[in-house]
Amino acid sequence: MEPSTFHYIAPEMSTSHSHIKARIGQYLQRTGLLKDPLAPNRIWVIRSAALKRKVRVDVFLPPEPLSQADPTRTFPVVFFNDGQDLRAVQLKATLRRLILQKEIEPLIAVGFHAGDRLQEYGVIHHPDYLKRGSRAEEYAYFLTHEFMPRFKRDFPVDPAPQRHAFAGFSLGALSAFDLVWNHPHLFGKAGIFSGALWWRAKAFREEDPDADRILHQLVKTGEKRPGLKFWFQAGTEDETSDRNKNGVIDSIDDTLDLIRELKAIGYPEGDITYVEVAGGKHEQQTWGQVMPDFLKWAFPFLPAVS
Repeated sequence: MEPSTFHYIAPEMSTSHSHIKARIGQYLQRTGLLKDPLAPNRIWVIRSAALKRKVRVDVFLPPEPLSQADPTRTFPVVFFNDGQDLRAVQLKATLRRLILQKEIEPLIAVGFHAGDRLQEYGVIHHPDYLKRGSRAEEYAYFLTHEFMPRFKRDFPVDPAPQRHAFAGFSLGALSAFDLVWNHPHLFGKAGIFSGALWWRAKAFREEDPDADRILHQLVKTGEKRPGLKFWFQAGTEDETSDRNKNGVIDSIDDTLDLIRELKAIGYPEGDITYVEVAGGKHEQQTWGQVMPDFLKWAFPFLPAVS
């Protein structure tokens, strides 16, 4: 496997080479990043050896002067699948508002732009019945071996797993849960927005409509990972399907069933949060509206104790 390569396109990057500054300035003018209040503070392009493609990574830093007041300070981090959706959910504006209003801790947010979602997002070692999610292991390797070591070197990151949350939307949420579940030494919290928790090992069978859901079975047959915490969101209008005819749409059923499996292996109520959005749909607008709830759950502002 050839080594990964990293390249920054950084709005705030300083350098003594005037020609590099000029090229960056031209890029920023062309893309409009300097004028865009929703743009990330850093754009990191990584050539991944594991995925055999370039991965764009957007990095959102705490507002100045918080990020510059203490050069030794480290920050918690929230990672997102489907980083290309973070503009639509207004993440940067939400972060800035909540941090400045002291509703959440100053933090770093990271968004990984998706490649082949149907293959890279999924459950490690467990493709679904149509062989989707076949590259979930490679995606996990990219995150844990190619990205994380360099990220921790280059940014003021709090190293504790409990200070790292991983979140996603829909299929990206399925992936986020799986990444946290399989890497509790790196991530301590999972954020599941309208998770595609129906992911199945076998095709739907009317006589047993809730059978063969991959994540549910993994949790049911697994063991509690001490320290993990989970935040789930579903909207009452995420979909209309009701495969078991119980009057509850599948996305809510799948979410509540997974919560039951987590509780059955020992997770207490305090480690699990469920937010049901009345009228919430399977779209960025709903996820953006509920984003403050997730961020305040993950890293609430805690006044300093004198």
